[in-house]
Amino acid sequence: MYISIGPSKVVRREDVVAIFDLDSSTVSLYTRNFLKDADKNKRVFPLGFELPKSFILMIDNTVYLSPYNSYTIYNNKI
Repeated sequence: MYISIGPSKVVRREDVVAIFDLDSSTVSLYTRNFLKDADKNKRVFPLGFELPKSFILMIDNTVYLSPYNSYTIYNNKI
């Protein structure tokens, strides 16, 4: 099964480790440090031009910043 995670981006459901809401998850210092490290190692990819509302962690440690709400992504199965 596939999930639409942003404008023109579809991934296999099996490759998704987790879908996080940016507002609630970045309260944690650990999450902020993880995202900083991922950005420093060029593993963060923004999707679209809007402000990101969620981020998706993939099995290969790639992080996608999505303008879609995490609940929308979770329930948007193709």
